[in-house]
Amino acid sequence: MTTLGRSLGLGRTTVHTAVRRSGPPPSKRTVVILARGLGLPVAELVELWRRATERADPASVAGGGAGPGRPIGDWDPHDLEVHPAGTAPDSSPGAAPGGVVRRVLPGYVSREHDRVLARAVREAGNGHSRLVVLVGDSSTGKTRACWEAVQPLAALGWRLWHPFDPTRATEALDDLHRVLPRTVVWLNEAQHYFGDPVTGERIAAAVRSLLTVPERGPVLVLGTLWPKYALRYAALPAPDEPDVYSPVRALLEGRTLIVPEAFDAPALAAAVALAESGDRLLADALTRARTSGQLAQDLAGAPQLRDRYEQGSPAARALLRVAMDARRLGAGLHLPRAFLVDAAADYFSQGEYDQRADDWAEAAFAELARPVHGKQAPLRRSVPRPALRPPGDARPGEAPAGPAGTVFRLADHLEQHGRAVRGDLCPPASFWHAAHTHLTRPDDLYRLAEAARACHRLQWHHHLCHRAAHAGHAGALLRLSRARREAGDHPGADSLLRRAADAGDVDALLDLAERRERAGDLAGAEELARRATRTGRPEALLYTARKRREAGSVQEAEAWARQAADAGGRDALLYLAELRTEAGDTPGAEALLRRAADAGHADKVKNLPAIAAKWRYGLDPDGTPTLPWH
Repeated sequence: MTTLGRSLGLGRTTVHTAVRRSGPPPSKRTVVILARGLGLPVAELVELWRRATERADPASVAGGGAGPGRPIGDWDPHDLEVHPAGTAPDSSPGAAPGGVVRRVLPGYVSREHDRVLARAVREAGNGHSRLVVLVGDSSTGKTRACWEAVQPLAALGWRLWHPFDPTRATEALDDLHRVLPRTVVWLNEAQHYFGDPVTGERIAAAVRSLLTVPERGPVLVLGTLWPKYALRYAALPAPDEPDVYSPVRALLEGRTLIVPEAFDAPALAAAVALAESGDRLLADALTRARTSGQLAQDLAGAPQLRDRYEQGSPAARALLRVAMDARRLGAGLHLPRAFLVDAAADYFSQGEYDQRADDWAEAAFAELARPVHGKQAPLRRSVPRPALRPPGDARPGEAPAGPAGTVFRLADHLEQHGRAVRGDLCPPASFWHAAHTHLTRPDDLYRLAEAARACHRLQWHHHLCHRAAHAGHAGALLRLSRARREAGDHPGADSLLRRAADAGDVDALLDLAERRERAGDLAGAEELARRATRTGRPEALLYTARKRREAGSVQEAEAWARQAADAGGRDALLYLAELRTEAGDTPGAEALLRRAADAGHADKVKNLPAIAAKWRYGLDPDGTPTLPWH
């Protein structure tokens, strides 16, 4: 028998304990393994085992039996259904360099529900049995909170049992009576234990017995539930309906703890601190979910979103690549269905293209609409909110009002992933053709036109720019105006420049103002400059500052330049430093140059001591009188 047990993976002590006449009953796992190895009927022996263990005295089992579970420190949190958030190379002793990767978790951010949960854990550690069920939507951090909470009990030698095999409810029914003191009973996704009207009542009764019989404790029962199940169990039945969840309702009353969907401001601040101290996973999630506060959902869904992209059908991958390229090149959040479908053509290999079914697009959109953890879908149908602004407040380049047909939105994580894995790729011809055919927002058209120019797709740049200009985009009008002027068509260039200025483009207004001034129309130039400054753009404010200085009003020039600097103009800081130098205010100029360096002008302000010396002598190293930023 010992030899057989060893061949089945059972130790000699385990086999000896299982077959002796006296002592506690063996575990169900041992019974199943031995039955299979001896060719005996497994189901009948398990039923006999269940009846025998139900009659066992809990005190005698607690005194000498090996209860279910194993030490908390022996568990991997992912085996307890904590969602993995990322991977890292295995750095354990003996691991091969560049070999197997391991699943990793981000640093943990404690929230209000963690403090309540920690109190229940302390009470359990002090000898009082407790039950807490965390209630929250998918991937809000319920299971991770339970795992973090039980760590103090690991140091006290507690065990943890996760009923799971062959089913959650079956193992819970079979083994709850065998739970020893100082055990955490892990009922993650508790609807699997309490949801059946028949077995749920028996499991609830067994848990109540575990909590209320003094000699069984202390134990800690932790569970998680989605809100819809918590509401179902708490709801009172109609007068003529059976009360099937009465035992579960009584068990959970006063023992549930809400986990919010989003991190509040203190929790976000703590997450930012962890990210700044080197937590890569949290830093990555904050780039996408800081505004919504749904960090837990983002972290839980990110690995699955990447898997869905890498392992999806050819059609699904083609649509995702189109969406990734569109977003990284400047298209808006909401991508028309027709654009995605037509653009996908060149993202298939020839073999994949030939094998496409007639309904390939419908099947691919359905595949990509299925959510992962955190209720995130790779590519989901979206309904843009209407832009509600006062009448007459339309902005240049803004999308026209009215429905835009069916549109889709790419998951934020896949958008970011696309920038990383496709950042150096130029989209194929079908992408540009579909953009020209189906996109209507002037901003989208112009950004993609500029992207086409950067990719040296100059014909598509020209056509997309014309479409954007036709829709009234000021930047496209200015770009075409400059192209016309380079081609020698000055009347055409002037016409487009005036249209761009009428659309409110600051560069066009300033360009036209310069031209009016050269033509002697000083009043017209001043009016155009005034219109530009009303936009509050720093380049317009700085333009006015320069003009005031040319007119001899240095004080007004400095006032305008300070407005430009306050509006974020880095060049304005350099200009102010120049004015302070001319006024003999060397310390003030140095302070402004330091601000310019901090704002990103370090290339122009490389050596402040050397610059100060130049000010003192007014010379460049070659002896030419100049100012240091020239």
